[in-house]
Amino acid sequence: MEKPDFKLEHDCWVLVADGQKALILTNEGDERFLNLKVVRELEQENPPTREQGTDRPGRFNDGGGAHRSAVAETDWHQLAEERFAKDAADLLYRNVHRGDFKQVVLVAAPEVLGEIRKNLHKEVAAKVVGEIPKTLTNHPIGEIEKHLGSR
Repeated sequence: MEKPDFKLEHDCWVLVADGQKALILTNEGDERFLNLKVVRELEQENPPTREQGTDRPGRFNDGGGAHRSAVAETDWHQLAEERFAKDAADLLYRNVHRGDFKQVVLVAAPEVLGEIRKNLHKEVAAKVVGEIPKTLTNHPIGEIEKHLGSR
């Protein structure tokens, strides 16, 4: 496992997220010996699209004549993941204004990390000291610490 090129200072926050669950952790240890503790846990139910959408894909008329084209079915699961990433970014924004953290590391599935990054307010983006594009939400805290470079 490759060690990241950043250090987690004392009180640095770590957002560990996927499209349904997010953990906000704080480092109660230091840069060398991490001691991550859960600050907050977010979770949303997000079943697959096939369980959320009930309508057949729509169709529309291409103009004059009988030619009709299909419209792709809405991916409700993907929309929920995008909304969850936005909610996580908004939560960080509210907390940075309260002075709850000075630094944050983002750990998320690559697609979710992109969505979070896209929704970060500039004040939060300025506090990001590192990113890891991995899904670690269901890993124990000790495993997360290993991925973040604890020795």
